[in-house]
Amino acid sequence: MLLRLGEPASPAPAPVASLLLEHIADRDNMNTATNPASRGFSPAAAARGAAIRQQLLEMPIPVVAEALGYHDKTTTRLRNETGGAWSRYAPEDHSRSPAGWAPKGAGDR
Repeated sequence: MLLRLGEPASPAPAPVASLLLEHIADRDNMNTATNPASRGFSPAAAARGAAIRQQLLEMPIPVVAEALGYHDKTTTRLRNETGGAWSRYAPEDHSRSPAGWAPKGAGDR
């Protein structure tokens, strides 16, 4: 076993190596996203996927892609997996009103 505390890595003596290997095998608190083999990672990944798919059912693909920093092809694939599509969505600036349009006032009934 090599122990890297700098460059180059140094061989660990046999008694230390066996202690290190035992520690690595029995570590606590390994249910994290940095440990993809952990039991906790799988349900978290499934929950995240379900949440993204739910957003794609409720919002246009480009909106979800931009909000989450996903590529539009990824969100399109996820949306297609859930069924349906936002094929009629017009990706424009929808914050402005159309020319000539004005909201009705209280006296305009």
